[in-house]
Amino acid sequence: MHMSDALLSPVVGGAFWAVSAGMIGLSSRKIPAEPDGSKTVLMGVMGAFVFAAQMINFTIPGTGSSGHIGGGLLLAVLLGPWRAFITLASVLVIQALFFADGGLLALGCNIFNMAFIPAFIAWPFVFRPIAGDGASSIRFATASIAAAMLGLLAGAFSVVLQTSLSGISDLPFGTFVLFMLPIHAAIGIVEGVLTWGVLSFIASTEPGLLRVASETHAPKSGFVTATLFVVALAIGGALSWFASSKPDGLEWSIGKVTGAEELASPAEASHEFLAAMQEKLAILPDYDFRRTGNPATDKTSDTSPVHPGTSLSGIAGSLMVLLLAGAAGLLLRNRRDSSTATTSS
Repeated sequence: MHMSDALLSPVVGGAFWAVSAGMIGLSSRKIPAEPDGSKTVLMGVMGAFVFAAQMINFTIPGTGSSGHIGGGLLLAVLLGPWRAFITLASVLVIQALFFADGGLLALGCNIFNMAFIPAFIAWPFVFRPIAGDGASSIRFATASIAAAMLGLLAGAFSVVLQTSLSGISDLPFGTFVLFMLPIHAAIGIVEGVLTWGVLSFIASTEPGLLRVASETHAPKSGFVTATLFVVALAIGGALSWFASSKPDGLEWSIGKVTGAEELASPAEASHEFLAAMQEKLAILPDYDFRRTGNPATDKTSDTSPVHPGTSLSGIAGSLMVLLLAGAAGLLLRNRRDSSTATTSS
């Protein structure tokens, strides 16, 4: 559900840049005040896992569309909302800057829709009340699916609102909503099941990781951390070859309304400047090597069962997120340790 710049006006895009930047700043202040446990250490690995998982688009039967997990709910359950927000923001920044996945003007909107909504709405108001103490597997599964669905539906509705407020596209509000909400409800069900699967694995191997972030217990997470990192590299390096090529829920909805899955960006200076900047920064646009302009070479790349550009994107992107989110986590933990030492003295 990564928005492109073609849907947004500079005013709306800039406003959500400010909102998301403010939330990053607030999260950076809140995290050092929380007992750390092992949560901060997990930020890099969980970010790498979500980056890789987002590369796997799964087909939604009978629709001609596909979807991928957002990962915000999974991160919020494991890390708490503040760390989850910073981690997923790191994923989205890497995707936009180096893989041209989501526009630069739209980055603030994407962070709000995909990180803020699941971390600060779906997790506290849906997942936690339903899951309770996590002792009931039925309640745990129900919480995962219900919260994932709500997060996707709220994020999809937010996309429609942001597009409507921008007023630069011909997408009618009512029709756009009628396509966006059902397809993202279906995607949310799949994400909920997958989230439940990952959480069930963690519950069976290191249940301490599912305790809320305010607890002081610091579980040993070495096995889970290593497993998730290996899985991230396997997904990004090989399983990503088999991702569905069908349009995602947002592209599908736009196509149903307009007949075209992508809209042309307005011929405005701000849009053109950001598009040119993104083209220069994106080392592996659309998670593949740049097109050479040679039809024979590009065709061979498309028809080969092996996609080295996609593998490189998956591995490189996972490592980039590991470094960015991990470095953020270490800095915030060091800030907490410094504050604690100052208070003690």
